[in-house]
Amino acid sequence: MVYVSKRIQEIPASGTIAISNLVSDLKAQGIDIVSFSMGEPDFVTPSNIIEAAKESLDSGFTHYTPSTGIPELKEAIANTVRRDNGINVSSMNVLVTPCKQAIFMTALTYLDPGDEVILPDPGWVTYEAVIKLCGAKPVYVPLSYDDGFILSPEKVEAAVTPKTKMIILNTPANPTGCVLPEDTIRAIAEIAVKHDLLILADEIYEHVIYSGKHFSVASMPGMIDRTITVSGLSKTYAMTGWRIGWAISSVDNIKNINKLQSHSISCCVSFAQEGAVEALKGTQEPMHDMVAQFKKRRDLAYDLLTEIKGIECQKPEGAFYLFPKYDANIHSVDLAKKMLTDAHVAITPGAAFGPHGEGFFRISYATSEDQIREGFSRIKKFMADL
Repeated sequence: MVYVSKRIQEIPASGTIAISNLVSDLKAQGIDIVSFSMGEPDFVTPSNIIEAAKESLDSGFTHYTPSTGIPELKEAIANTVRRDNGINVSSMNVLVTPCKQAIFMTALTYLDPGDEVILPDPGWVTYEAVIKLCGAKPVYVPLSYDDGFILSPEKVEAAVTPKTKMIILNTPANPTGCVLPEDTIRAIAEIAVKHDLLILADEIYEHVIYSGKHFSVASMPGMIDRTITVSGLSKTYAMTGWRIGWAISSVDNIKNINKLQSHSISCCVSFAQEGAVEALKGTQEPMHDMVAQFKKRRDLAYDLLTEIKGIECQKPEGAFYLFPKYDANIHSVDLAKKMLTDAHVAITPGAAFGPHGEGFFRISYATSEDQIREGFSRIKKFMADL
């Protein structure tokens, strides 16, 4: 008898996590692997944040918190998004939850079997999975390399049907590093209003921008009611293991999503929330320093990539990924496997990010400059041999 549910059977394992697990196994065997597979900063969480969490532990703050988050953190988040994103909210509009959890819960709260969700292709690996888990259908809008992977409003509108329920926006984008222009976001917002659609706005990389400017769709008049904005601290404060993020929306939307939170994780870790308060209210210098380092690494990685024959790449404006295309006649999954076994370099195959990711692969440059130099030296030799 097969006990696993059909909904689990029908979704693939995370392509990025699968590669990361394989890298960990190989490293445990003593193999020298240069890993460009995980979207995780190699920096240590800033010391002021760590100390705030330690003090919270020492004070005995180790019990349940309100399911939506502690008041101090909700207020800090509301103040931050008002200041940085122009979204007019109060703490009542905030749900403290891990960013990935926010995406899952939003999908489960609003999607029914048969609903359709418009999403960029290529796009982050988990969007497709959460849509299918809800019994809904992902509708891919192909992104064009020649257009800088900017989501086309015309293609979005062409994808709308009577079954469409939601549009997913991700800017800066994983895996492409594209920062959507404000006029593009405004045009897509008009489509959502015209067809009475929800928008899930994933803005987890909002502060990792090198050119262009971040614009939040929920800052537009009337859009807070139909937009669920998710973000967090993982990428810009090197807090991936802390699992602290948030969802921002109307009070009613937050109440609905919180029903799932109260029946699942109950609340985020108490002392991690105290650390998050310090992250938002304390000195921002470490965050700015990290973004400056990401830019240096972006420039180094991009320059080294341009020296490799058979590969070309758009220069990303945000996040910390390169998404190069290659001209070798090999499936991206097979390319990733072969590069790992032959060159001991871990990348993520483009196919993991959607049908139009085939012929590409993703490189995360959230690692040291020494690792970038060594890894790209290996990739250059590998591609020449290939």
